[in-house]
Amino acid sequence: MTLTELSDAVGSPKNSAARLLQTLIARDYLVRDESSGRFRLTGKLLRLGQPRFADVSLVECALDPMRRLRDTVGETVQLGIPIGDEGVVIEQVESTQAVRICVEIGLRFRLHNNAPGKVLLSFQHPKSRETTIRRLSLDRFTDRTITDRSALREECEAVVAQGYATDWGEADEGIHCVAAPVFDQPNHLLAVVWASAVAGRMPRERFAAVAVEVMLAASDIERRLRG
Repeated sequence: MTLTELSDAVGSPKNSAARLLQTLIARDYLVRDESSGRFRLTGKLLRLGQPRFADVSLVECALDPMRRLRDTVGETVQLGIPIGDEGVVIEQVESTQAVRICVEIGLRFRLHNNAPGKVLLSFQHPKSRETTIRRLSLDRFTDRTITDRSALREECEAVVAQGYATDWGEADEGIHCVAAPVFDQPNHLLAVVWASAVAGRMPRERFAAVAVEVMLAASDIERRLRG
């Protein structure tokens, strides 16, 4: 948002809003795009509100399993949570490969065109899932993006049945992902963990084997959350 938009939204004079924004920038909670003048949140703000189970932080519980998964599959591993009708990346462990997938913490992703998004959608309560599917805009990103609601419903059922989700260049050409849910209690989805790779290193034939490792990492995170 711009300074004017923020000032109007909070009902504060521009001078007062500008001073607050500069403080947030100095403390790394905001960044300002010099060309557009717009402000945006950084990943630091996400860490203030990280999901917790009892007194245990999700990210603290997830990092060791994520590192082991990275070492096992040789690819970048990421952790995300649902926010509205999107997911957001809250942590990642980068691959050591020269060419690797890497995103900014705080990146938001759709629910229909990638493996972690499908997990966040599929493991909603069936009534909530149907409401969400009807509400989503199923934009096409590649030739393989699911843009039909009936096909998306079928995909969600398959994800629940097999316990993991995949995408083969459905959001971005040449990027494949395999994702699994993280539950903080039975039937209550807390987060999603996934491995991302360039297509050549993670072809579709490798999805099932990678899924086994991703689901093991998700189970390890759950065990740590519950102590």
